Amino acid sequence: MADLIWVYAEVVDEKITPTTLEMLSKASEAGTAEAVLLGPAPDDAAATLANHGAAKIYRSADPIYRDYLTLPAVETIAGLIQKHNPAVMLFASSYGGRDLVAALSARLDCGAITDVGDFVLKDGSVEATIPALGASYQNTSTLIGGGTRLLLVRPKSFEPKANEKPLSVEEVPAAAGEALRKVHVKERVTVKREGPQLEGAKTIVSGGRGLKGEENFAMLKELADLLGGAVGATRAAVDAGWVPYAMQIGQTGKTVKPDIYIACAISGAVQHLSGMKTSKTIISINKDAEAPMFQFSDFGVVGDVFKVVPQLIEEIKKRKGK
Repeated sequence: MADLIWVYAEVVDEKITPTTLEMLSKASEAGTAEAVLLGPAPDDAAATLANHGAAKIYRSADPIYRDYLTLPAVETIAGLIQKHNPAVMLFASSYGGRDLVAALSARLDCGAITDVGDFVLKDGSVEATIPALGASYQNTSTLIGGGTRLLLVRPKSFEPKANEKPLSVEEVPAAAGEALRKVHVKERVTVKREGPQLEGAKTIVSGGRGLKGEENFAMLKELADLLGGAVGATRAAVDAGWVPYAMQIGQTGKTVKPDIYIACAISGAVQHLSGMKTSKTIISINKDAEAPMFQFSDFGVVGDVFKVVPQLIEEIKKRKGK
């Protein structure tokens, strides 16, 4: 089927991931969307996938896919691809997704395109759009040769949309064999997180090297709390040990797309821009009027962040009657 597009459905924290739903929405617009769901999943997983465009789900609930990394899933997915030959298969650009695509590319002797921000099916092939230089430019790439094309998709590339389809579920046999049980998960550690998370936050307040220390992120948190948002950071702030890696936004961190992004003392390096440039409204506060960040901002304040942010906090409190 020329327009058959598969999506690998990821489950994290007992939920279908947002990127999975984003990819399904795009797949259902571009062709016939089907999903591959392996391992334990929430009871409403199939309904959730159907609500976002999946017409069919290839399903195995066997815990081998949860307890043993990569190899069991590669075995099952490779077999399904060889049997059904979808035109394209989409994976989230996550740790798990990257491992799967690398192994499948070698197993099936096919190429893969990474860091995909969009794609179209054209003349029996796929043309992917890849952001370059901090998303300042858009390049296109395609894969020559036959077979299923594998794409690793950046989070927040597409909007998740309700598009309910009649659903069929095909149970698939679990992968078997001791050779697939080489990498065993011994323990899972859940990091306690408070407040809104970066991935879904509508408002994000981020800090960079110009904050000069860990203690100064406290005022960003106060501002974010007043706005009902989350706090992010640049790689420089993370590398300095001021905040944990989970807060990093950028090419080697998280990709976000909030309604409002407030950049505090962030110069605007390409690495950071690639993770937040698609925010709907960008506000920058920086004492350097020549900071590149201002070129990508909708509003800018040239001033000392240690004066501007406290004033902003007090003004918001006043308007909220606090």
